[in-house]
Amino acid sequence: MYKVASKFLNRFFKPAIIYKYGFNWSPMYRRTTAKIIEVSDDLHKVVITINLNWKNRNYAGSIFAGSMLSATDPIYMIQLIQILGDNYVIWDKSVEARYKKPAKSRVFGEFIFTAEEIENIKQGVADKNEIDIIKTMHLVDAKQNKIATFNKTLYIADKGFYKQKLKQRRANK
Repeated sequence: MYKVASKFLNRFFKPAIIYKYGFNWSPMYRRTTAKIIEVSDDLHKVVITINLNWKNRNYAGSIFAGSMLSATDPIYMIQLIQILGDNYVIWDKSVEARYKKPAKSRVFGEFIFTAEEIENIKQGVADKNEIDIIKTMHLVDAKQNKIATFNKTLYIADKGFYKQKLKQRRANK
């Protein structure tokens, strides 16, 4: 549904606008209590914020760790899908979460892909058909104190290669 809506909206709006408002209006993302506050025109940078409120406050009075994890979970994957386009398959593979200190106030996170990283991904997939990359991001408070660190592993494959791989798996069952 989201992909179809995005393709339709691309006729009228820039991808960065669709990305930002699509996430912020999406029920699945709204439940995380996060909000996307910035998306660069090339989609290489996304900034989120999570406010401490009654919906995400835990027993100790800080932001529930699950809210922080779920707020960061879909960003890199969908960001990369939008940047690379339809010739690639991108999946979240795993995440390692390290919580440094309680989030007692508003926190912020940046998700950044450099042009060099994108070229390296394309070259890696061209060379090997499929690769894993690890992206690290931090949630920080207003004073730039690290609250949490997330190491996200993403799987990226050539779409044709991936389809063939699935056919082979089905044939071997």
